[in-house]
Amino acid sequence: MYPRRPARDVGRVRPGGAAGGGTAPGVTRRDHHGGDIYAAARDLSCSPSRLIDFSASINPLGPSKRVLRAVAKALPLTCHYPDPTCHDLVTTLASSWKLDPVHFLIGNGSSELIHLLPRALMIRHALILGPTFSEYERAVANAKGRVTYLHATRKDGYRIPVTQAITALRTNRNRFDALFLCNPNSPTGQVASSQDVLDLAGMAARRKVWVVVDESFAEYCEGHSVLGSVARAPRLMVVRSFTKFYALPGLRIGYLVGPLKAVARIRQFQAPWSVNTLAQAAAQAALEDRRHAQRSLSFMHRERTRLAKALSVIPGLHIFPAAANFLLVELPAPLEASHVTQALHQQSLLIRDCSSIPGLNGRTIRIAVRTTTENRRLVGALSRIVKGRSSINRV
Repeated sequence: MYPRRPARDVGRVRPGGAAGGGTAPGVTRRDHHGGDIYAAARDLSCSPSRLIDFSASINPLGPSKRVLRAVAKALPLTCHYPDPTCHDLVTTLASSWKLDPVHFLIGNGSSELIHLLPRALMIRHALILGPTFSEYERAVANAKGRVTYLHATRKDGYRIPVTQAITALRTNRNRFDALFLCNPNSPTGQVASSQDVLDLAGMAARRKVWVVVDESFAEYCEGHSVLGSVARAPRLMVVRSFTKFYALPGLRIGYLVGPLKAVARIRQFQAPWSVNTLAQAAAQAALEDRRHAQRSLSFMHRERTRLAKALSVIPGLHIFPAAANFLLVELPAPLEASHVTQALHQQSLLIRDCSSIPGLNGRTIRIAVRTTTENRRLVGALSRIVKGRSSINRV
């Protein structure tokens, strides 16, 4: 049995300094993301279209036909600069959320906005609720700041530690000036209630701490969103993406919603023409296509349940409940996530090895929910590996 990788700062915050995977100012820990089908294709000497990508949690139904038509229609405009204000998209979003347009900022993917925040708001010490997306730490570190992790525990099913975060902010002995929370959280799939997040934002505001809520997967559980409350929450920022639910990762577009003065300041740090014409057209069409959105929700609820049930039959696997379009899975010992990931890779099946994520152990993987046929193929391959009928090359 291999040694279990300890979770760092699980369920608590050490007083003083960057703890639990914290970084020194300007230092980043390199961590790969899912979805790199190009590197995998080069490694396997095949076309990217031959791969089935479970490593990136993208809507398997893809962009709607309405979106594709909008992109085609916008192609002749690529000989002009894009609208620097994203006026039409901002207007649509503001109308949808019943907020003033000044609260919105469109970005080249949510990642651009996440990286703008620490610089614009001068974040020097951030509390990150983990295990979670690595770009929060990298963004703060690149802005010469440091982070402290407050990790959810395996024993608690990785439930987002909102209560513990409120306690940490009540005294704020660590002098945090920002808190990052992904809701629903990636890669654990857990979701905090909107009231819990608003309670956290209220405590943070009293301590002059920014709360950044990444709602990149929130379309799968809109009842938990706090986006509509930003006008009443002076220190709340919400970031969203068109990558996951709307299946537009290649076009790079997301948006931020927050207090008008803060949004205006962040805008000053953004490069001009950050969002291209095709991305703006696609996002606009995606928001307008409610039929595709409803179809995507129905499909995901059905297929996620089916995949979780199929995986649960494999001996030793532990599947954590999830609110988004992926499942966090713990492999039985002595299997290691890195070895299983590589074995599936050789079969053109890409999954997310989560062993490098602080707060998760070396047996943890994340599997995106894809089509019924693709999910069935993955379950079969994973079952053979776990049952020892498929070889794993151990380094």
